[in-house]
Amino acid sequence: MSSAAPTPVSPRGTLGVDTPKGPAQVLLHRRGVAKLLLLAVAAAVLVPLLAAKYGAAWPSSLTVDVSGPLGKTSDWIIDNRDSHWLFVYFLGHLSNGVVISVRAVYLLLLALGWTGVTAGVTLIAWRVAGVRIAAVALLSFLVSGLLGMWVPTMQTLALMVVAVAASVVVGALLGLAAGLSDRLFKILRPVLDTMQVLPAFAYLLPVVLVFGIGVPAALLATVIYAAPPMARLTALGLRGADPGVLEAVSSLGATGRQRLLTARLPLARKELLLGVNQTIMMALSMVVIASMIGAAGLGDRVYQALASVDVGAALAAAIPIVLLAIVMDRTTAAAGERIGAAGAAVGPQWLRGWRAWAGVAAVTAALAVLGRLSGSLVWPDAWSVNIAAPVNDFKEWMVDHLYSGVPVVGGTADWAAHFTNWVLNPLRDGLTALPWYGTLLLVAALAWLIGTWRTALTAVLAMAAIGVLGVWKPSMNTLSQVLAALVVTLVLGFGVGILAAGSKRFEAFLRPVLDVMQTMPQFVYLIPVVALFAVGRAPAAAAAVVYALPAVVRITTQGLRQVDPAAVESARSLGATRWQVLRQVQLPLARPALLLAVNQGVVLVLAVVIIGGLVGGGALGYDVVTGLATGDLGLGLVAGVAIVCLGLMLDRVTQPTERRTTGKGA
Repeated sequence: MSSAAPTPVSPRGTLGVDTPKGPAQVLLHRRGVAKLLLLAVAAAVLVPLLAAKYGAAWPSSLTVDVSGPLGKTSDWIIDNRDSHWLFVYFLGHLSNGVVISVRAVYLLLLALGWTGVTAGVTLIAWRVAGVRIAAVALLSFLVSGLLGMWVPTMQTLALMVVAVAASVVVGALLGLAAGLSDRLFKILRPVLDTMQVLPAFAYLLPVVLVFGIGVPAALLATVIYAAPPMARLTALGLRGADPGVLEAVSSLGATGRQRLLTARLPLARKELLLGVNQTIMMALSMVVIASMIGAAGLGDRVYQALASVDVGAALAAAIPIVLLAIVMDRTTAAAGERIGAAGAAVGPQWLRGWRAWAGVAAVTAALAVLGRLSGSLVWPDAWSVNIAAPVNDFKEWMVDHLYSGVPVVGGTADWAAHFTNWVLNPLRDGLTALPWYGTLLLVAALAWLIGTWRTALTAVLAMAAIGVLGVWKPSMNTLSQVLAALVVTLVLGFGVGILAAGSKRFEAFLRPVLDVMQTMPQFVYLIPVVALFAVGRAPAAAAAVVYALPAVVRITTQGLRQVDPAAVESARSLGATRWQVLRQVQLPLARPALLLAVNQGVVLVLAVVIIGGLVGGGALGYDVVTGLATGDLGLGLVAGVAIVCLGLMLDRVTQPTERRTTGKGA
């Protein structure tokens, strides 16, 4: 007889807490497997019915033609632009106000002269951000003058001052409403998503139809693109205010307005200033696109140079754009770090508060007068340097030596051909050959596995909207390019971000490189990319990778750096290797940052879809550009909405959603 003790029985008996489960029960208790089983059952029922009734291609009976209503809207705007009260008494005055504001700022900059502007910007940067940033500001404006771009820089600066001011006001008001009301927050969130993801080219035509070619249209397009970050961060700051502080203020009898002015807004100062920072960067990224509808300045110089395939002249105009972005980014970022910190003021005690600002104004005015007395209000032509010729020569050298015939590794033309044949073509052919209902089921499965049924429903509806709009096939072509570029971006971004997080020296070296990649107008590096990779979908993907990579690298580096040092040290004390610490500690703890990096990669890759359409990417990007060029509101706007739907779907299938519990267990 065996002496083994009998297996203890759970005191809860038939509740099944400790009783063994069969394979079927185990599978049903795995939430992901249960979801897949439900989808498999739905597919088994629906696919035969849909295949028999509609076929593999998106059925024309489920398509809605919106070109007719959009065409009528366009015609109505053109016919009534000079007579309807909405244009005459509201939009007309708004347009005139924009023109007057931009012109007033431009005339002020010209009146200060190059000496006054350079001194004023340098002193403001010193007062707000310190000596190092002031030196960067001084060098940036001197370089702009040396490149012969002083007047275009002032034109761009005047437009940006007014555009950023308008964007900050609009964004702050929207953020204020969203921050104080949960209902408005839910309503405004999809509106802000659409404003940020909808390609600028898609709404350039409606803006031009209303305001015509010129500064007002350019400024409005910039505000639409640049206001959402301010709105989001304002709402975030207001909603994240310390409840204890708000409760204390309320207990003292403060009204709602007093709580807002004395508690909520002061507590959200850092978020507000970060919103201003991001608004500035987004507005500057619109410089070249705004030039296509009448805005003068650096963007116009870039656009004209590229029209004549003059990369050197385009680079000479693009460098001041990058320098302006760096100066504004560093200044506002440093100001945000100093807010609320001890010793936030810069300079000695006697140069703080109003005395410092009075000194800045006095020195700026004095140098402006000296410049005027010297008879040189703009940068002297004799001090300019022409870099166009050597840059063009270098581009030709790269094409001659790298395009083909490189030993062992092959030329860039070979790389482009291989990437197209081995990656882009199979992806495109697979997505276009997949039945539309199969695509919807695949999207539903991916979104539901990492989220909730609401997530899956949103993703499926976004894809279905693409079919209803009648652009299913070009959307699948665009999706193949976006997926390929996104994978390359994430692989490179995560790899470089991990290296930068492990080495401060490498991160310091990388920061200016990422600044240039992020702020350089895409149009500038488009011609070298085309020259090296030829026209096609490969250069479109390469341009998307260059544009999206910096954000992924920065977010990855920051996320890994913010991992709790105690957790890392504990793993090392247990004998974990550097690879084990990274894989088992840092990456899991940095998961939210990595997911944000994926999200930004999706958004930024989609933002370059239009640019890719100009260099052979075709599909939706080409439709948007064609709609703008031909004045076809339906073609351009429908393609733009389809891009927004792709972005919404990709966001839902890449961002896990927390499942709400009901209090009875997960």
